[in-house]
Amino acid sequence: MITAFDLAIVGTGPAGMAAAITASELGLSVAVLDEQPEPGGQIYRGVERLAISRAKHLEWLGPDYAAGLDLARAFRKSKIEYFDAAQVWQIEPVENGRLFYKRNGVTGILNAKKFLIAPGAMERPMPVPGWTLPGVMTCGAAQTLMKANGLAPEGKFVLAGCGPLLLLLAAQLLRAGVRPAAILETEVHRWAALPRLPGFLAAPGYLGKGLALLREIQSGGVPYHKGVTHLAIKGDTQAREIEFACSGVTHSEPVDLVLLHQGVVPNGNLAWSMRLAHEWDDAQRAFRPVLDAQGRSSNPAVLVAGDASGIIGAKGAQAMGQVVACAAAIDIGRISKQEVNERAIAAHAELAKHRGARPFLDTLYRPAQQWIAPRDDNTLVCRCEEVRAGEIRRLVLEQQCPGPNQMKSFVRCGMGPCQGRLCGLTTVELIAECRGVLVQDVGYYRIRSPIKPITVGDLAALDVPLRSDAVNP
Repeated sequence: MITAFDLAIVGTGPAGMAAAITASELGLSVAVLDEQPEPGGQIYRGVERLAISRAKHLEWLGPDYAAGLDLARAFRKSKIEYFDAAQVWQIEPVENGRLFYKRNGVTGILNAKKFLIAPGAMERPMPVPGWTLPGVMTCGAAQTLMKANGLAPEGKFVLAGCGPLLLLLAAQLLRAGVRPAAILETEVHRWAALPRLPGFLAAPGYLGKGLALLREIQSGGVPYHKGVTHLAIKGDTQAREIEFACSGVTHSEPVDLVLLHQGVVPNGNLAWSMRLAHEWDDAQRAFRPVLDAQGRSSNPAVLVAGDASGIIGAKGAQAMGQVVACAAAIDIGRISKQEVNERAIAAHAELAKHRGARPFLDTLYRPAQQWIAPRDDNTLVCRCEEVRAGEIRRLVLEQQCPGPNQMKSFVRCGMGPCQGRLCGLTTVELIAECRGVLVQDVGYYRIRSPIKPITVGDLAALDVPLRSDAVNP
């Protein structure tokens, strides 16, 4: 069945929910699709369920997480068509284009005048020796287990890396009665970030929240090692030991579990698959779509909101969702610019406050080169195809492999089930380093639809004609 809407939104994180609420209030017919069975995205995952069945866990996860409950409830009440547990695997980004999805084992199509994508962020790969061993996870994955299932680590575990999520997770675990054996913080750039402190101080509540997390960790008695310059995880069939260097001294500790984190980056595969123009954000060390101030992309049919546009945080993403929804309503012609002016100005002002904090945070937690381009040639980069850092370096230096798409032809790097999500940034950083050029000169993988697994039977079941004006994937 093909159903037509004014606006199709992908993602129910803060940006997607806020955009859906705003767009429906402005009179647009709205469809919202998300892979999860309930709204919230990664940041507010399971917040409705926790409020009913595990209210105590809301205290563990903190007020910023609990704030998502009001947004999720408002989303439920809005006049939209909500497709939960729906995997979007292709969008034809043309005016009155088509969105292809799979839900409950059945493929479907939506027609929409405009598409707003808000897939959020994903954790940056942190390839260190031993990072593929059982017993190694990302901090985001551990936090997801807490939100979705109330699970917390057992045994002796450490958190390693840097970024706000590292500190937030440590505090959340302490509230849950689970104490990390240590926090191993890789280098942060305190002096470099200092000139950007005024903008951070002007942002609403950021400093207070950061200091509160540090106090919780300190009062919890968690050993905190700063300025870590080397990490290696060792073990046979699972992680058994972590080796790290700090202040020129190498330490070794037995572990049952290691949680890694090196910041978050835009989740870009859907945007790349539609051939949207991208630019390199050197401050965040990631690619992001080229957008105007209202979230319009290089394709007139596609808008982007939230962390997928560049990392701005949950509250910033929520404000941006409102901004972009207003732009969509204007473009579709359902309402004039003057009629949404007051709403759009307020949302822009809120977004600007949260964006004001980013230069300080981006500088403070900017990943060092050694965590982006692993020094150990034996370290796996592409987990799907088991391609190591040394192999990538050899192909660039000896075979003059110029970029990530050519690398696919040599060793299938980026051609596994994750479609480059876990290796893309590491691969392009390694190539740029070996060639002695900027990352933007190397480019990124050519991502093709379908961006989610589908079968030949799924395609056959669609039984729809191809469009002559669709973008060729």
